[in-house]
Amino acid sequence: MAFDLRSPDFWNREALDRELRRVFDICHGCRRCFNLCPSFNVLFELIDAKGEDVENLTRADFTRIVDLCYQCKLCFNHCPYTPPHRWDIDFPRLMLRTKAVQARERGIPREDRILGRTETLGRLGSRWAPLVNWANRLRPVRVLMEKVIGIHRDRRLPAYHRETFVDWFRAHERARARARGGNGKVAFFYTCYVNHHDPAVGRAAVRVLEHNELDVVVPPQRCCGMPFLDGGDIESALAHARENVRALGELVAQGYDVVIPGPTCSYMLKHEYPVLLDDEKARRLAERSFDLCEYLMRLHGEGRLKTDLKPIAQRIAYQLPCHLRAQNIGYKSRDLMQLIPGTRVQVIERCAGVDGTWGLKREYHDLSLKVAEKLFREIEQEPPDLVVSDCPLAGLQILQGTEKRTVHPIEVLARAYGLEEEGGRP
Repeated sequence: MAFDLRSPDFWNREALDRELRRVFDICHGCRRCFNLCPSFNVLFELIDAKGEDVENLTRADFTRIVDLCYQCKLCFNHCPYTPPHRWDIDFPRLMLRTKAVQARERGIPREDRILGRTETLGRLGSRWAPLVNWANRLRPVRVLMEKVIGIHRDRRLPAYHRETFVDWFRAHERARARARGGNGKVAFFYTCYVNHHDPAVGRAAVRVLEHNELDVVVPPQRCCGMPFLDGGDIESALAHARENVRALGELVAQGYDVVIPGPTCSYMLKHEYPVLLDDEKARRLAERSFDLCEYLMRLHGEGRLKTDLKPIAQRIAYQLPCHLRAQNIGYKSRDLMQLIPGTRVQVIERCAGVDGTWGLKREYHDLSLKVAEKLFREIEQEPPDLVVSDCPLAGLQILQGTEKRTVHPIEVLARAYGLEEEGGRP
């Protein structure tokens, strides 16, 4: 298994090298993932340049291949040899294991230590939001940030909000007449990004869920842990996973479903926590965790979703995020928006090439934009009325490449329900 923390060989460098050569040799013989991402292209180029023999690859070659993997997860579904196949290929988790071993050998790079602390950065950014947002637009500050944190000076950054989603929800909870025992019970895992950068998505989600007579709670929670995995910080990822499983698991035991508006975070809870922790509580949480639009379409399938939707005569370009495609749940966000009368949805299945912290970094900025060129072209080919994506980082990339702002599917639904705030998004 590519990612078994309990295996005595997990941290063993020689065992890891053997596994990398085994998997790379199978990939070399298959080549189905050619042009899927830069990691595979470099892998095949290196093998071809070294006599078509993986035994000639060096550890420096391994590092180069691993560093180009931005964990889009698309190769896992593309691969014909994933478990339960006897070859047991899980390329993304093998890359994560290699990063973890490298981090243990050399330490976690400063950039990854800082970028992994999304909660700390979010708290500081929201507390000083006007000042931080102003500073992030200054060229000298961005040059310094590039040198210290590693974020490319030209990378578009999200704005911080002084009132976080959690601040809003506390006030909302005090003001509302909370309905219990209606259409179901939901624990909202709001994500770091929604809390500090895009609270409008959280507000729209709560309003839509409550409009459908669901009891919504927002329990204590931590970052899902994916930014730590990006930098090889397994221990921090495990600590956050344990805290979330403990807090959310108590609600699951009380009959709550967990809904998540961010594809990366829903992927973590559903697919990574059971592997990281390998315990029954994590598996039960995974079974009761849903992407937000997936959950709403589940309600629709059961005849429990209200369809009092006003027509929106708009052509929507919908970018399907990689971490939703990796979940194999179908086109739930598209299906949800198509319930709105007069709405036409064009699905764009193109990677934004920014996954996690990878596309933010100075060394991968240009390559990240190159990966996203096909996405940009499809959006601009027939300019839509609205560009939509569940992934906030894909939204940043689309803004960078096309100057078009994206919204989350839940905001489109809230608008059709007539629940959008006066004046729209702040």
